[in-house]
Amino acid sequence: MEGEEARAREGAAVARDLLALGYEGFPGTAALGPLCPDFRALCARLMAELETLGTVKREREGGAEVLNLSDGPSTEDEVLRQLAGRLRALHCPDRALCGGDCATALREPGACLRLLRFLCTELQAARLLRLRPPLDPSMAALPPSGKEAEEGAGMVQELILTLQALGLPRPTPGTPASRLLWELHAKISELLPSLPPGSLQPLLSYSLDAPRWEALESLCQSLRDQYCCRRCLLLKRLDLTTSSFHWSDRAEAQGEAMKAVLIPIREALTPESDVSIAHILAARADLSRLVPATSKAARQGTCCAINKVLMGNVPDRGGRPNELEAPMPTWQSRREDGGGRKAGRQYWGRKKKKK
Repeated sequence: MEGEEARAREGAAVARDLLALGYEGFPGTAALGPLCPDFRALCARLMAELETLGTVKREREGGAEVLNLSDGPSTEDEVLRQLAGRLRALHCPDRALCGGDCATALREPGACLRLLRFLCTELQAARLLRLRPPLDPSMAALPPSGKEAEEGAGMVQELILTLQALGLPRPTPGTPASRLLWELHAKISELLPSLPPGSLQPLLSYSLDAPRWEALESLCQSLRDQYCCRRCLLLKRLDLTTSSFHWSDRAEAQGEAMKAVLIPIREALTPESDVSIAHILAARADLSRLVPATSKAARQGTCCAINKVLMGNVPDRGGRPNELEAPMPTWQSRREDGGGRKAGRQYWGRKKKKK
């Protein structure tokens, strides 16, 4: 019962699709199967319109451009053979209908409905694509500019670096992207067994649902804003430091040479960060290991000749309060008038209250 109800709903949906496409007068043809001339006529009309819209190329081999609509057992086999070939040309995902034994597949319950549903959806998509305005060839020939050109150049550079790291040759112009990605996948699959076990464990080891994606995006944006603020501060300090180099008398003669060296380096430093969620997804577990900056392994990449230069004696600038002695109080000579009291007398203790 459930199967019959499902086929009834599918048949009603196919009937609605046919009416929406303008195909009327074919009620219940799918239930009769490939033996019904109306079913073959409907399939032939759908295929003919798909060929007209350019979705599938016409088959001119054997002098047949449309499906055969005559009756007879041999005609049924010929129709099914042509139908299976054109379904393969349309890249039909139903392997049973595209196989060599298409007649047996169409005799199964619901197979004809699946066939008509597929042809209806292909025709709907072809009509929608036909309504799209064609691209202007002159505009399509123009190279991208602005931000799109920068993004494209960055992607090409990343791809070239990936090919160099894998030892693959640089692709020739016009190489399809699918072929290039297939070669990359094959090369990476070849190199993976040579790596130590557990060397490519992802840092983010659990799946992300919609709330986690939103939280991750919010966290990434917050860190990006903080990083931008800190870089703005450091770049401002850099600008002030480099501008102070021009204050000396000697820098006046070398000012242009200094600008020629510093300006290209400074223009490459921007406050915006290029770290995105893609870097988080591509990060591996070994990225979370914290290595001290003074360790031997870290110093191999940071040590240079300037570290061995010793500074000479420098003038003492002071600034150490603990080395200063507290000032001693100074004694002043007594005034002749006694300061309001008689000279030579000193009063100790409290005065007695008068009774």
